[in-house]
Amino acid sequence: MPTTVTAPVRALRGVAVLSPWLAHLLAVDLLLSLMLPLKPLAPTVVYNVSSILANSVWSWIQRIFTRLNRADIVLSTNCPAGLPRGESAVVIANHVAWSDFYMIQEAARHAGMLGRCRWFAKRSLRWVPFLGWGLWAMGMPLVSRSWATDRAELERVFRGIVSNRWPVWLISYSEGTRFTPARHAAAVSYRAAGNKPPPPSPYLLVPRPRGFAATVTALRRGSVESSGIAANSHVRAVLDVTIAYAHGSKFMQAPPFWETIANGNLSRGPSGYRFYAHVNRWDMDQLPEGEEALAEWLEERWKDKGKRLEELKTMLDRGEEWVGDENVDAAAAVDRKKDE
Repeated sequence: MPTTVTAPVRALRGVAVLSPWLAHLLAVDLLLSLMLPLKPLAPTVVYNVSSILANSVWSWIQRIFTRLNRADIVLSTNCPAGLPRGESAVVIANHVAWSDFYMIQEAARHAGMLGRCRWFAKRSLRWVPFLGWGLWAMGMPLVSRSWATDRAELERVFRGIVSNRWPVWLISYSEGTRFTPARHAAAVSYRAAGNKPPPPSPYLLVPRPRGFAATVTALRRGSVESSGIAANSHVRAVLDVTIAYAHGSKFMQAPPFWETIANGNLSRGPSGYRFYAHVNRWDMDQLPEGEEALAEWLEERWKDKGKRLEELKTMLDRGEEWVGDENVDAAAAVDRKKDE
């Protein structure tokens, strides 16, 4: 009987929580769409205003997740003083579930870059009324699976970032798709057929290097091939994000979208969810030159991810807590005080 009562109540709660945010999102998408004609005339103004509007949308849903629905995100980094605030970066991550964006947004919030996040999105979204126009106005890279088409799109995005020195977190899931056991099995078979090693972990796919190599090559030099632009780059880092989840004792099980909205106790109780993100910062100067060398570098990062995920699983099996960094936790406490 309790479950038959709880499910409708939770559904009503989800609708009540989500509806105001959706109304705000629609209003923001409308404003972004209206700004499109201004983009050729004042691109930096449009970029900055769209970043402010984006921050209002993303900070709202992040608060729903972490404050209202009590999701505890364990965040750690290899930076001794925490993530540098206001630093532009290329961001790469493994892709587990729809809810991955909460993990990356939490890191962006700590770095003061939440409104500056620009995600690689599907090209087909461009034609969705309001949403697609909003993505276009914000300068999101809209890509397909065709490199010939995507290369021109990437140059368009890079040109704006480089020539105008726009602050940015340019985010991509380097595996190209969400992890599933079936996709992992297919990757193992495909790699074996080509006499290549399997994915570096039972919880990872193989990263696709071409887009990453093109992004790093263009942004770290501050130049775009077809435009002739050349300057000292303001994009100084690559941030490698490792994302992990647990649901009770089940490793890498993430909540579905609706549960992140409707469940007010996401991380409470022995069967609650654990959320984890570790950010490794790499200076652009540390990365090698050339597409092949960058592909090897990216594969090494995925091996590192595999080791970290195995460590997290071992801790989970032992009943140990996942622990974040003290400097990150202290920053979070300061942020909470500011918001109160």
